[in-house]
Amino acid sequence: MVVRVATVAFEGIEARPVDVQVQISNGNVGFTLVGLGDKAVGESRERVRSALTASGLALPARRITVNLAPADMPKEGSHYDLPIALGVMAAIGAIPADALQGFTVLGELALDGTITPVAGVLPAAVAANARGHGLICPKDCGPEAAWASGEIEILAPRSLIQLANHFAGTQVMARPAPAIRGAGVPQPDLRDIKGQESAKRALEIAAAGGHNLLMSGPPGSGKSMLAARLPSILPPLGPRELLEVSMIHSVAGALAGGELTDRRPFRAPHHSASMASLVGGGVHARPGEASLAHHGVLFLDELPEFNPQALDSLRQPLETGEVAIARANHRVTYPARFQLIAAMNPCRCGHATEPGYACKRQPNDRCIATYQAKLSGPLLDRFDLSIEVPAVTAADLILPPPAEGSAEVARRVAQARAIQVRRYADLGLPGIVCNAAAPPSVIENVAQLDSSGTTLIRDAAERMRLSARGFHRVLKLARTLADLDAAAQVGRVHLAEALSYRGQSSRVSQAA
Repeated sequence: MVVRVATVAFEGIEARPVDVQVQISNGNVGFTLVGLGDKAVGESRERVRSALTASGLALPARRITVNLAPADMPKEGSHYDLPIALGVMAAIGAIPADALQGFTVLGELALDGTITPVAGVLPAAVAANARGHGLICPKDCGPEAAWASGEIEILAPRSLIQLANHFAGTQVMARPAPAIRGAGVPQPDLRDIKGQESAKRALEIAAAGGHNLLMSGPPGSGKSMLAARLPSILPPLGPRELLEVSMIHSVAGALAGGELTDRRPFRAPHHSASMASLVGGGVHARPGEASLAHHGVLFLDELPEFNPQALDSLRQPLETGEVAIARANHRVTYPARFQLIAAMNPCRCGHATEPGYACKRQPNDRCIATYQAKLSGPLLDRFDLSIEVPAVTAADLILPPPAEGSAEVARRVAQARAIQVRRYADLGLPGIVCNAAAPPSVIENVAQLDSSGTTLIRDAAERMRLSARGFHRVLKLARTLADLDAAAQVGRVHLAEALSYRGQSSRVSQAA
C-alpha cells in the first residue's frame, strides 16, 4: 500500500503542490528517497529516522521508498521532514491511514522528535486554503498560518507525539490565533530635523506619490536622517499589500514568531551588497533586498560606492515591479514594487560644492564629474526627484525644534494617497495605489495639461533633453503635486515645480 501526504514546493512566493508517496515493501532493508530533492531533502532520512526513534517508534526492517512527485520538479528545503515522517507513521500504523487526508503538511524535525519552524508557511497556508485543505505546521509558525483564512483548519503541534495523540483523540490542539507585531521602538520623527525645509518638502512629495528620490549633499547635511524618517509619513499597508509583503518575508524566513505588521518595509543594505543580495538569487534563488522592500522603501546610502553592475540590475525592477531570476532548471519571479531613495556626496571628498573649497586632487568640476560617472544615465533617469541637500549651519541647529512633525505631514500624505486610490479604482485599476505606479497611457489621461502647461513642458523637454520616461515621470510628479493641493486639474505651477526637481537629475546625468 502507498500512503500519500500533501505538501508544497516553493517557486518564488507560489506554493506548488507536491505529493509525498511512502511505500514499505519486502526486500533489502533501506530508506530510499527519490524525486529530485536537494541535499537538505536527502538528509531528511536521518532526521526522520532519529525523530521517530526518539518518539518511541522503530522503523521496520523492510524497504522504505519515498517519492516526491512530480519527480521532475526541483525540491529544496527541510520542510519535507514532517510529511515524510507522517507518511511513514501512517504506513506502519502509528496513526490512522486516513488522518492526513485533506491536510497540507510542512515542517522540519529535530532529532528528539520536536517540530521546528520553517520558511514559507504563509504561502503554503494560502495555497492549502485554495485547495480546500487544512494545514499541519510547526507550533511557532501557527500564528503566521492563521492569517491565511479564518476558516482553514490548522494543527500546530510541538512534536510528533503531540500530533499522534491528537489523531488518537487523547489530546486536542487549539487553533492558533493570528499574531500582530507590537509597536516596538517609535519611528524617528521629522521634528528631529532642523532646517532643510526644501528637502522635507521633497520627502513629502515622494511619500505622497511613491516617487523615487535622489539626495545629493555634503557629509553631515542630514540625508540619511531624512531617509530614515520617510516610513513615519507613509500610510500603513492595505490588506492586499500586507498579504503580498508578508508572503515574501515568509519565504525569506523573516517573519519572527509569525507576527505581521502593517508598517511598510524599510531596507537599507550596505554599499558592499552584491547583485544577488539586491535583486535576489543564490543557489536557491532567494528574494533580495528589492523584493523584501516590496510596497516599501529601499534606501541606498553612498550610492556611487555600490557596485555599478549591482545598481544597474535595479533598473528593470524599477520599471516592471518584479524580479525574474532565471536558472538552468527553473525560473523564479518575485514582486519588487519598491520606492527607491538614494543619498550621495557630490564628490569623493564631499565638499566640492561648498563655496571657497578647492579639491587637492583635481579641479572641483572634474572631481564631481569623475565621482558621479560611476552612476549610469539610465539609472539616474529613473529618479523622479533629485535635490541638493545643503550643509546645516550652526544658526539652524540652535533653533528650537520645528512645530510640524511627521504626524502633520503624514495626514497630508494620507489625503493625497486616498485621492489616488479612488482615482485608479474608478478607472478599473485597483492594483495601482499611487501615481508612480501608473502606466504612461493612464497618466497622460489623468494629468492632462492646459495650453500653457503644454507649451511649458514642450520647451522644457527640448531644453532639458527629457527622455520618454523622463517626460512621463514629470507628469506623474505634477499629478502628485496637484493631489497634495487637492486640485482636480494639473496646473502650470504644479508642472513648473515638477520640472525643477527634474533639473538636478539632468545635471547629474550629464556629469555621469
